[in-house]
Amino acid sequence: MPRLCVNIDHVATVRQARRTYEPDPVFAATEAEAGGADGITVHLREDRRHIQDADLPRIKAVVRTRLNLEMAATDEMVAIALGLMPELAMFVPERRQEVTTEGGLDVASQVERIAAAVARLKSGGIPVSAFIDADERQIDAAARAGFDFCEIHTGPFAHAHHDHGAAHPATAAELAKVADGVARVRSLGMKANAGHALNYGNVGAIAAIGGVEELHIGHAIVSRAVFVGLRTAVAEMKRAMSTA
Repeated sequence: MPRLCVNIDHVATVRQARRTYEPDPVFAATEAEAGGADGITVHLREDRRHIQDADLPRIKAVVRTRLNLEMAATDEMVAIALGLMPELAMFVPERRQEVTTEGGLDVASQVERIAAAVARLKSGGIPVSAFIDADERQIDAAARAGFDFCEIHTGPFAHAHHDHGAAHPATAAELAKVADGVARVRSLGMKANAGHALNYGNVGAIAAIGGVEELHIGHAIVSRAVFVGLRTAVAEMKRAMSTA
């Protein structure tokens, strides 16, 4: 079964709605691990809409599994990552007007610039991942840029699952794209993760894909935690993954 890396950004989203000190994402990290999380993910966005710079060292200090830092491929973020030393750094695309990440990083159109940022992180001892669509051109470009991991964007599959159901041909087609993407990543010597819009109803199909190292899930778990608490929500997600 893949490992479960829990994204705690939206705990900070609730905090930032009041610009106060609670709920504390540091406590969320410890509660997620207590529920069985195999890793913690945070995204330090350039607009600082949820996780703040001051959160990072505090979260790093309490995480006992592994910390994944999502970030834009900018000089500022690379410097922050090198100071923090997470167990994994992941480059994601960012647009100020988006509600959340809407698609994979376009590595193919900027291989040289991305490769330079990857090299800086790797020279500092940090493995690097790319959040990309299940697209051969992008996966091949990620390999050329020197990435260690690719996280395949599962949003199109998740939306098809929600709109049409698990048995619909459109859902099956999107699931096949994810599986093919994972296979392509591995064939090029990189490791494969997956994530985006996964929830308790659709996660089993992705968890069943051979070769997926980690699933990165946040919104569904934090949403469930409103009703049952974070420890239970994480444990329930791991059970949903295990049904695969």
